[in-house]
Formats: sequence, structure tokens, C-alpha cells
Amino acid sequence: MAVWLDADEVHSIGDALVHGWSFPLLPFFGLALTLIVYLRGWWTLRKRRERELPAWRVVAFAAGISSMWMALASPIEALDDALLSAHMLQHFILMSVAPPLMILGAPVVPMLRGLPRVFVRGVVGPLLRARWIHAVARFVLHPAVVWLAMNAAYLGWHIPAAFETAVRNERIHEIEHLCFFATSLAFWWVVLAPWPAKSHWPRWTVIPYLLSADILNTVLSAALVFAGKVLYPSYAEAERITRMTAMQDQAAAGAGMWVVNSLVFLVPAVVVTAQLLQPRHKFIRAHFRPASQD
Repeated sequence: MAVWLDADEVHSIGDALVHGWSFPLLPFFGLALTLIVYLRGWWTLRKRRERELPAWRVVAFAAGISSMWMALASPIEALDDALLSAHMLQHFILMSVAPPLMILGAPVVPMLRGLPRVFVRGVVGPLLRARWIHAVARFVLHPAVVWLAMNAAYLGWHIPAAFETAVRNERIHEIEHLCFFATSLAFWWVVLAPWPAKSHWPRWTVIPYLLSADILNTVLSAALVFAGKVLYPSYAEAERITRMTAMQDQAAAGAGMWVVNSLVFLVPAVVVTAQLLQPRHKFIRAHFRPASQD
């Protein structure tokens, strides 16, 4: 990862904002290629699937890709070794901003249409027809499995020993990011069930699914706010680049997680509740209209 300003050279917020940009090549090419494939597929389908793939889905998907880049290449990355609050902001983007935005783009069909046809026919098609792939997908995207995986990753990587290992080892830090993103992508897939996916469980189960995840988020956030000591030695040892002490930085990180993550869980739960409370004929008309014909 090519960083213009090394983490140990960050002496102020101003340093990071001006010089703390980076250009990680692998994430750049991966994100750029993903966006290009999606846009190519959406452009091909835009007229035949206008109802399923309106323009706002493109905006959502592109915003998700952009937020990933901001998490990995902006001053947030340069600040994450100096401020726990910046580190947690990075985690928030990787778990609660980029994944739901990308899923709102309903990426499956556009991505398949955007790939070269010879690749789809020769590689992707046979894989999608394989029974074992369907079995693995059903297991991996089962709501109970997804809920456990996301929350295990979220809580597990914030155990002090695991967190410190990731902070001190760049490769493990990248694995941590991948765990956060992959498990959150699956978590929000269950919540949003993007076209043409179908929900495994009744829609009402999304409410306890989200609220129970928020309870665990509250436990972790409260632990940071009320710990009474610095939980992560790296941040106790880091040079103070703001007026906040390490304890105040930790409390700010916990409070931020508490508020913004709770909003991310609670807002969709409220929306689903409102949908379920609609008169039955309106709900059916709004959500189960016949698909447009090719």
C-alpha cells in the first residue's frame, strides 16, 4: 500500500488531511474492475429491466465502491494507527456503509451481464449449475449462519489480543478488513434481499435479526466507553495528535459506534415494521407487482 505519509509521521489531523492519501494498487484495480463490470451489465439491461434496475441502484452501487476506496485510501487509513476513533470509523464504513450500498445496487444480474460472454459460458455458467455450489450458497447465506458469522467477526476482532495483532501486522489487518466486509456483505444481503434473491425466512424475522445485532453492538460500544482503562495498548503508546487523551479517544470511538451503528440497525428495522403494518393489499401491490417482461 503506497501511503504518501507514513502512520508514524502523522503529527496532526492537518498532516493527515493534506498528505495522508494513498493509492493501494490491488484495491484500486479490484474496485475499478468491479464497477466497470457492473456498469457494463446495467447499461445492457437498463431498458428491459427498468423497474428492477432503476438509475438509483447504479448510484447506490457506485457510492458503495467509492466508500470502500475512502476507507482504504483516504486520511482515515493514515489516522487509524494514531486514533482509535478513526480506526472504528474505517470499520464502520467497511461493515455498515459499503456493503448495504453495494447490495442496494442489486449486483448479481448486472455483474453477470457485464462479464465477457465467453467467460460466463465457460466458467461462471457451469459453476452456477453445480449442485454443490447451490448447497454452499444456501448454507453461507442462511440467516442464522450469516448472523453468527458477522457478529463473531465483529466481536472477535475487537478482543484486545486480536485487535492488537491486527494493528501491528499489516497482512493480518488486511485479513481483518476482508472478514468485516465479507461477513457484512452477507449480513446485509439477508436484510435487503436484492432482486432477484428471495428471503429464506418470513420478512418479520428481519426485525429480531437486526435488533439482536444491535444489542451486541451496544455491549461492545459500552465496553469501550465505560472500560475505565485503555483496552488497546497501541493507542496508549501512540503519539497524541489531538487534545484527546487515549481514554477520551477510546470513549469517543465507543460512543460513535454506539450511535451510528445503532442507527444503521434500527432504521431498517423500523422500515420493515412499517411495511408489515401496511394494509395487506397495499403491501402486496407495493412489493409483489409482476416483473416487467423481457
